[in-house]
Amino acid sequence: MKIEKNKVVAISYELHVDDGESGKAFFESVKKDQAFYFLFGTGHVLPALEAAFEGKEAGDTFEVFIDFENGYGDYDESKKVIVPKANFKEDGKKAKDLLKVGKVITMKDDQGNQMRGEILKVDYKGVHMDFNSPLAGFDLYFSGEIISVRDAEPEEIDHGHVHGKGGHQH
Repeated sequence: MKIEKNKVVAISYELHVDDGESGKAFFESVKKDQAFYFLFGTGHVLPALEAAFEGKEAGDTFEVFIDFENGYGDYDESKKVIVPKANFKEDGKKAKDLLKVGKVITMKDDQGNQMRGEILKVDYKGVHMDFNSPLAGFDLYFSGEIISVRDAEPEEIDHGHVHGKGGHQH
């Protein structure tokens, strides 16, 4: 079965980034037994990566280079902000366990969009956070294998994401 719109795809991969010094530096890997599942054609993976998968089948391998402009863009200093500590209360109390340097927190912006931010510092001004992707500014080198391809269930298509193993659990 070929990868096309509304197919559920599972991949294993290694991701290296160009760190500007040593060349390709290891970033992460996803093994076959913990494959990454996504619904093809819904924008859940980078467009350049999705384009490289189209027409492939289970068992096919891939190597994809994506420059930073077509990946996560440049690192943007304006995405570093100070958030008031009052925004981090649980049940009216300070969430001390949450406010640790290096912790990554999922938050929502004013329009309800989810954003991922890393805590850089906590001081009297508030919580200093960085909302850049950890891959911002890096060229990306993916290599891996297509593990499986299947038809998406009607509910998965309606919801725009994979359900069950490797996907969203309702």
